[in-house]
Amino acid sequence: MLTIQVVCVGKLKERAWREACQEYAKRLSGSARVQIIEVAQAHLPDKPSQAQIDAALLQEGKSILEKVSPGAFLVSLCIEGTMLDSPGLAKKIRDRMAGGTSTIAFVIGGSFGLSGQVKERSGLRLSMSRMTFPHQLARVMLLEQVYRVMNILGNGKYHK
Repeated sequence: MLTIQVVCVGKLKERAWREACQEYAKRLSGSARVQIIEVAQAHLPDKPSQAQIDAALLQEGKSILEKVSPGAFLVSLCIEGTMLDSPGLAKKIRDRMAGGTSTIAFVIGGSFGLSGQVKERSGLRLSMSRMTFPHQLARVMLLEQVYRVMNILGNGKYHK
């Protein structure tokens, strides 16, 4: 069974976001093992300098990469990534599974994005949109899309 890791910077504080994520993780449980892993967000002042931001991204990136399973196919969610439709993402995941990948790790960064080291380690840089979304919503949207992908791969009806 495929393992899906969702490695996120920061915690979900609002109950509605947590419940939405739990619902999609529950729906996915029949087709994949889901691990939601939260890493600490670096503390920054209200108006951080670029050097402070870079240091925070480096710290968060190190924490992220420590949590990703060895051998996992890493997908970084970033605005400059490739935009795919749901069938396109399903094809990418199907191809990885056919190639022997057993773990796919999706990474959602903090408010300043992801470090270069995380992006460089990624086999795919994925953009959900050119628009900016709150990280809490991005997590829910990602889990919904992974659920949709697994339905596509299983010839289900949800994705239609």
